[in-house]
Amino acid sequence: MKCEHCTRKVGAASGGTGGESQDRADRAAGRARPRAPSFLSCQSLVAVTCLTGRRAGCGPLRAAAPRDSLWGQCSISECSKKSKTDDQENVSTDSSSPAQEKEEASKHLSLCRPNKGEFHKLADAKIFLSDCLACDSCVTVEEGVQLSQQSAKDFFHVLNLNKKCDTSKHRVLVVSVCPQSLPYFAAKFNLSVTDASRRLCGFLKSLGVHYVFDTTIAADFSILDTQKEFVRRYHRHSEEQRELPMLTSACPGWVRYAERVLGPPVIPHLCTAKSPQQVMGSLVKDYFARKQNLSPEKIFHVVVAPCYDKKLEALREGLSITLNGARGTDCVLTSGEIAQIMEQSDLSVKDTAVDTLFGDVKEAAVRRHDGVSSDGHLAHVFRHAARELFGEHVEEITYRALRNKDFHEVTLEKNGEVLLRFAAAYGFRNIQNMILKLRKGKFPYHFVEVLACPRGCLNGRGQAQTEDGHTDRALLQQMEGIYSGIPVRPPESSAHVQELYQEWLEGTESPKVQEVLHTTYQSLEPRTDGLDIKW
Repeated sequence: MKCEHCTRKVGAASGGTGGESQDRADRAAGRARPRAPSFLSCQSLVAVTCLTGRRAGCGPLRAAAPRDSLWGQCSISECSKKSKTDDQENVSTDSSSPAQEKEEASKHLSLCRPNKGEFHKLADAKIFLSDCLACDSCVTVEEGVQLSQQSAKDFFHVLNLNKKCDTSKHRVLVVSVCPQSLPYFAAKFNLSVTDASRRLCGFLKSLGVHYVFDTTIAADFSILDTQKEFVRRYHRHSEEQRELPMLTSACPGWVRYAERVLGPPVIPHLCTAKSPQQVMGSLVKDYFARKQNLSPEKIFHVVVAPCYDKKLEALREGLSITLNGARGTDCVLTSGEIAQIMEQSDLSVKDTAVDTLFGDVKEAAVRRHDGVSSDGHLAHVFRHAARELFGEHVEEITYRALRNKDFHEVTLEKNGEVLLRFAAAYGFRNIQNMILKLRKGKFPYHFVEVLACPRGCLNGRGQAQTEDGHTDRALLQQMEGIYSGIPVRPPESSAHVQELYQEWLEGTESPKVQEVLHTTYQSLEPRTDGLDIKW
């Protein structure tokens, strides 16, 4: 049986992996078979022996595994995936008693009618094997405990504390919404993207949220500093000092895989500019907190995002810490989790314009960057590089699909010579091909926009999914149409961004820019037990 997402052959679910007999034959003959990478993509690209105690063919494990075993210790020694539930029970010293849980549940119910569902029944945040790009036992015990807090339960806990008389425990609730989440709400509730944004903002404020922001301004910073970094790398690049290709780092699933599995050969190629979520955390907990005369600890910052990997990104030490030492994002909820809360609620909602970081000013309209279904790093960096390096002004960008619809190429040519060669590589299959060619020195690109999910961020597992865990193709196609219809705003055209560079970061090339908008990456040796998994 052949996996629909990659080129490897995998065994049938009932009789073990089809490659076992071949493994034995190869070992007997002294041949070494190439080992598959020990990770999964957000789209259930491969399947492993785990969770259910049996080998499985390709397909989502979410439906195959019983709920009470989803994070239990696998009975097969090959898999060392730990139980998030078990980790929390074993490590947490302040686990709730039944009485406390009952009291917490009653608080959740105060926000909706009992016959319309209970908010507290939303599942705690868990990363299933089919959700995560890097399942090489990368979620530690400590992260497992923290991950359980990345849920609606923790969100409602803060809302309920704000209703109590003890103001010392009150916190300012800020929600930042990713632009790739808005088409989901527009499609789901049959609204225009602007009306969907206003409806979502009004609903969140009816719950008790104080401010609702759009993360597009954070993506502006991420793209602008990515542009500058690429130009610097291009000038420094040589045979002795290989600075290119530069690989984007806005996708947390891809970055986690690069750090945990690929290591030193790839990490130096990662762009050091922080992702939009990380930049938004600094904007909220540093700039906005000072504007409001608040300590960062008094703000509870929630990000609404299309994928589960954003939850892991929020937990990453160093990557998500702001200049003042506070965690930039306290909680990440997927678009699907928010939609479930909206469907269960009967609160009266008044559509409201999204807030901005600049006092009473409201967002006039929804804007996006020039990307097919992402934040648009490729398009904006390409135009900037063409202008700065070669004096060429590029208006329309032509994407040329190569081996499949998720690998595109963009080139700048002059007098028959290719000056710039950029690419977009989405999904596990293209990432693997890219890495293989990069290691062989046969990768001709200067810049690659890398995303873990096929078809980009709109296809994040936190929103474009059916109940059985597969991609909802009709919904995704509708979302892509909605997203393409959103007006594009180049990051250079934002007056607010230029103002923030001066007021907040002390200039566009200041040491503070490097400190706030850039990061470093860790190279961790992959676990040998994870690599011993037989595929």
